[in-house]
Amino acid sequence: MTEPTVGSLRVNGATLHYEVRGQGPLLLLVPGGTGGAASLAAVAGDLADTHTVATYDPRGMSRSVLDDPEAEQTVEEHAEDALRLLNVLSPDEPGRVFGASSGAITALHLLIAHPERLARVVVHEPPVVEVLPDASAHRALLARVRDAFREEGPAPAMAVFAAGLRKDGGIAEPRAEVVLPPEAAARAEQTRGDLPYFVGRIVPSFMAYSPDVDRLTAVSDRLVLACGQDSRGELPYRPAAFLAERLGQELLHFPGGHIGLTTHPTAFAELLRKAFHS
Repeated sequence: MTEPTVGSLRVNGATLHYEVRGQGPLLLLVPGGTGGAASLAAVAGDLADTHTVATYDPRGMSRSVLDDPEAEQTVEEHAEDALRLLNVLSPDEPGRVFGASSGAITALHLLIAHPERLARVVVHEPPVVEVLPDASAHRALLARVRDAFREEGPAPAMAVFAAGLRKDGGIAEPRAEVVLPPEAAARAEQTRGDLPYFVGRIVPSFMAYSPDVDRLTAVSDRLVLACGQDSRGELPYRPAAFLAERLGQELLHFPGGHIGLTTHPTAFAELLRKAFHS
């Protein structure tokens, strides 16, 4: 795999680490969870033969350092970071953006706030639970995560959070253990290092975010809502499915589950390429 060109970008209150591969129209990949740019390296490498592919560590994650380590985080500011990257890397042409999980929430808000800068946006399982009819139940989950974080620490809080994501009015069906590629397994130390920040500040802020569905409807011709084909019955699947029905769209299914881009990177990249050119 070709080594990326690495850059840094000053934004409001942080310095972003970003990586660029390939040539062609810009495709910005926004990571979710604690993965950062490294979690998207395999997909980015596969797409770099037809696109200039940019990935980055969201502010506060890995190599993107906050000026104030205790600064509160907002979806709106994370979306402005993505906009700044678009303005640097594709100043004259609308960009294409993919977001996964919390990164999909960033991408949704970017589309709502700055539709003129975007040609197409693909979002994979954005956990915007506030759009769901039973949103109050998920607020209760966030309260349990917050309490576990304060009383027991990030790992127990993440366990509570993960269990809540698997539930859909009951206990999810047993699933075969997911085997991660060696590159993903090697990122375990970075993931653990970013866990307190993710659980303590990203989860409560991002999952409390409620997108403006009317404004989203107005730009829905540029939006592709997607889920993992193995995610049915899990919480992250439901908001995208709900929005797809609300917007009159067909839900696109990618291989694997919530982390399909990590477990099935080649197949994921090929379907993503088609989604941007369909």
